[in-house]
Amino acid sequence: MPDPHDADRLKALEAKIAKLKEPAEVKDHAEEHYSQAQLAWRMVIELVAGLGIGFGIGYGLDALFGTMPIFLVLFIFFGLAAGVNTMLRSAKEVQKKQQKAASEKGGASGD
Repeated sequence: MPDPHDADRLKALEAKIAKLKEPAEVKDHAEEHYSQAQLAWRMVIELVAGLGIGFGIGYGLDALFGTMPIFLVLFIFFGLAAGVNTMLRSAKEVQKKQQKAASEKGGASGD
């Protein structure tokens, strides 16, 4: 004769299995630990790319016109300014995402 206690255990087991089969909540990458390192590398790459492009354009113009240090120095500074501008834009984008996530959390917990 089946024990009624076994039926309760079977129902609890089925509930646990059903809960595990539900799709897991997907985390935003901004919440992950490694995303801050990715953001830092992105900003470093943006700065170095700006400097590299400025160096290339300046060197190319100086080689073309025969005026070695003038355009090189000028476009390195332009590249630096462009890299910093791009870094600031990326930082603002991340800040907006964090503010949006914070406001959604605040709105959800306030209900």
